[in-house]
Amino acid sequence: MRIAIIDTSSTRAAIISDGLREAGLTDLVVIDPGGPLAAQVERAAPEVVLINLENPSRDVLEDFFAMSRALDRPIAMFVDQSEPETTMAAVDAGVSAYVVDGLAKQRIKPILDLAVRRFQAFSRLQTELAAAKTALADRQVIDRAKAILMRRRGLDEPAAYALLRSHAMTTNRRIADVAEAIVTSEQLMGDLP
Repeated sequence: MRIAIIDTSSTRAAIISDGLREAGLTDLVVIDPGGPLAAQVERAAPEVVLINLENPSRDVLEDFFAMSRALDRPIAMFVDQSEPETTMAAVDAGVSAYVVDGLAKQRIKPILDLAVRRFQAFSRLQTELAAAKTALADRQVIDRAKAILMRRRGLDEPAAYALLRSHAMTTNRRIADVAEAIVTSEQLMGDLP
C-alpha cells in the first residue's frame, strides 16, 4: 500500500515514516506541503494520504480540505488541536479519520486501517445510493412510458409493459432507454395525430 505523508514538519514526517516502516509499510512518499499539494499527490498516486498538522490555521485547513474533496482516496488527518466546526468541516471534506492530539507511532497503522475501511464503506454506500437513484429514475420513466402507451394504444398496464419489454429485447436496449425515447417523443410530438 503506497502512503503519501504530508506534514509541515520534516522531523514529524520522519517519525511517521519510521512508525509506518516498523508496521511493515514501506511504500512511502513524503509530500512537500510548501509546493502544489494536489499535483504532488497525483504524481505520487498513493492509496492512502496521511496528513499531520501541528497547529493549523483556518486557511491551511481549508486548503487541505479542498484537496481532500478532490481526491478519491482514504485520508487520515492528525491535528494537535481542533474546534467542533473544524472537525465537521473535515468530515464534510471527505477525511476518513480525523484525529486530534493523537499522533503516536504505534497508533498510525491502526488509524490508517480504520481510514481505509471507513473510506471503502462510504464508497459502497455512495455506489448503492447512485444505483438506487438510477433504479428509481428508471422506474419513473417506465411508468410514464406505460401511461403514454396505455393512452395512445388503448392498452392495459401489463400489455404496455410487455410492449416496452418486447421492443427493448428486439432492439437490444434497456427498457428504461426505450421508455425514455417514448417519453421524449411524446414531449416533442404532443397530441399531434
